Amino acid sequence: MSHPSAATSRLGRFRAALSESPPLLWAFIYFFCLLSGYYVLRPVREAMGASADVQAIFPAQMIEFFAARGMPLRDFTLQVLFTCTFLIMLLLQPVYGWLVSRYPRRVFLPVVYGFFIATLLLFYVLFNSGVPGRGMAFFLWITVFNLFAVAVFWSFMADVFSNAEARKFYGYIGAAGTMGAFLGPVLTRSLVERIGIANLMLVSAGFLSVCVVCILRLRLWAVAREQERKIVSGEVPMGGEILAGLKLIAREPLLRWLAVMVVTGVGVGTLLYNEQAAIVRRLYTDPAASTAYYATLDLAVNALTLVVQLLLTRFLLSRYGIAPALLIPGAAIILGFSILSASPLPVMVAIVQVVTRASEFSLAKPARETIYTRVGREWRYKAGAAIDTVIYRGGDLSFVWLHKLLSAFGSNVVFGAGLLVASVMTFGAWRLLREESKLPSERAAAAAPAGSTP
Repeated sequence: MSHPSAATSRLGRFRAALSESPPLLWAFIYFFCLLSGYYVLRPVREAMGASADVQAIFPAQMIEFFAARGMPLRDFTLQVLFTCTFLIMLLLQPVYGWLVSRYPRRVFLPVVYGFFIATLLLFYVLFNSGVPGRGMAFFLWITVFNLFAVAVFWSFMADVFSNAEARKFYGYIGAAGTMGAFLGPVLTRSLVERIGIANLMLVSAGFLSVCVVCILRLRLWAVAREQERKIVSGEVPMGGEILAGLKLIAREPLLRWLAVMVVTGVGVGTLLYNEQAAIVRRLYTDPAASTAYYATLDLAVNALTLVVQLLLTRFLLSRYGIAPALLIPGAAIILGFSILSASPLPVMVAIVQVVTRASEFSLAKPARETIYTRVGREWRYKAGAAIDTVIYRGGDLSFVWLHKLLSAFGSNVVFGAGLLVASVMTFGAWRLLREESKLPSERAAAAAPAGSTP
């Protein structure tokens, strides 16, 4: 009898939250559709990255170029893909900085999503026509899409919700994203054999179109909150330097420790991801089977994420602040890598992968994002985006090549290095908490100029 009562109580709290904060519903729909659209396509990307068929990934000219120089792409698939992703991030970061500096929110947010919708339509044509090299192009595109689209989402949420509201509502918003992340792989597994990969692009584009509608609705509450707090409006251009985000990270201790947390978090994830790809490459030779494996893994990650979000995230953030949500994932990952260092069994790799990703999505990410509700717009839209794009992919690039080096000595050495990285990540969380405690109250932060140090 207690379980239905508990479920009813949680549903009642959610309804009360919707009544208390009308924009919560639109944020809920926004994140649900955003991650639904992403996770429809993610299993396709993962299968491509783990594929042993190099011709299905790279253009013929690229394969010949590397082969002529004694570097067969079959042995460096992920290293080459991650290197190219980082280079793309370096090129796009100034473009993004120019966009947010020169155009108001009502312009650049729909433009970002409009760009991704247009490119999805282009991929629909490429996959239908069987253009060589489409696999690599899609892998790179979806990686960029994931980082920029989600970075923009959380920056925008910091415009809509106050710090107190973020602690109360980010758990609900995160759960909406997790439900969307559930739906995406389910749609992929149900539809890919019926309609083909090309038509999945159209399904994802449909979800992103709903995101644009949500942006236009949420803008009204963002404007109202700014007027209430008497701060510079997001409806006017932000101004400032194009590379201001990277300069802020170099200058401000809080942003530096945020960057350390992101890089080390990426490090443990990348070491796991590469070991797992090697296992999949050995055990699954059929692309459809490997796609199904990754879809199943995504479902497991999202199941654990949703449980934690519903039972713990809101409680921890509202009752104890961000400290437990930042430190618990570090402790869990340290434990997981300790086990893998002693016994790197494939099933244990999958379990630790699920725990690592779920703890990031359900606890660490919402906790870090609440910090941005107490700082200026330039910190949110420029520094935050730089951390989630260039810094993130820089970590990816470093650790994917580090894995290539360490893997020559065996899985135990890889996971031993991961244990060290996880320890640095936990230390970074502790230092971040010290810097976060120095932030002024939200009211004081609101009175500061948009790009100033809070």
